[in-house]
This record gives sequence, C-alpha cells and structure tokens, in this order.
Amino acid sequence: MKNYSILVAEDDADDRFLLQAAFRENRFADSLHFVENGVQAMEYMLSLSHPDTFPKLILLDLNMPKKDGKEVLSEIGQYPAFSNIPILIFSTTHNETEMQKCYDLGATSYIIKPDNFEKLLRIIADIHANWIVPVEVLAVKSAI
Repeated sequence: MKNYSILVAEDDADDRFLLQAAFRENRFADSLHFVENGVQAMEYMLSLSHPDTFPKLILLDLNMPKKDGKEVLSEIGQYPAFSNIPILIFSTTHNETEMQKCYDLGATSYIIKPDNFEKLLRIIADIHANWIVPVEVLAVKSAI
C-alpha cells in the first residue's frame, strides 16, 4: 500500500490521543500530522511545495482557537492546488445550519465526533475505506 499523509487539526489533546490510537489500531496510521489550531493548519498547508507532499485527507475540527474550521475551509478554498484534497469536518457541533455552512465552504463530509472509542474505530475504518482507498486505487489506475 502506498504511503499517505493525513492532516489532523484538533485542539483537544485527548481527542488527538484517541484519534492517533484509533488510526494505529486500524493499522493504517502511515503518516498523521497533528496541528492544534487553524493557524497551524494553514501554516502547514502553505509550507508544502509540491502536490506529492499534500495530505491525502484533512480531518478538521470545527471549533478551534485562533482560526476555526470554517475559516480554514474558506482559506483553503482560495488555493486551487488544494481543491482535490478531501476535507472532513470532525466536530461535536450537531447543528444543521453550521453543517450547511461547512459544505458551502467546501467541506467534503461532516462527521459528528462519537461518544466512545468503539464508534471512533468504526469511523476511522470508514474514513479509510471511503477516502483513502479510493485515492490509492485512482493513483494505481492513472499509473497504468
């Protein structure tokens, strides 16, 4: 399987720990890059110089300090080079209006944070199946 990177923007240390554990337990934590706020997320994205270094997926908390998830979505949308990166909002906010705003700003999907680790394991497995594996299959097909 090809290596890939995932950018995780999450301000809560416990959530970062649980996400890392869930990716590891699902055996596909090739490269997780964690940032703690939206400013760091944008600094990281803008530091990448070539599409081969872009994350294959961004898991973005909605409510972060310094720059929230909606601000990051809006800013990422200003860079056409990032337009093919799936951005999944991962938030405790379960508000239809907020969800729609995220989709309007370019979010690919909106996931409500689960209330236990078993559900988180299933969500991470689903993220892999729906967002990482298809990217790998497309890469193989385009190489043929």
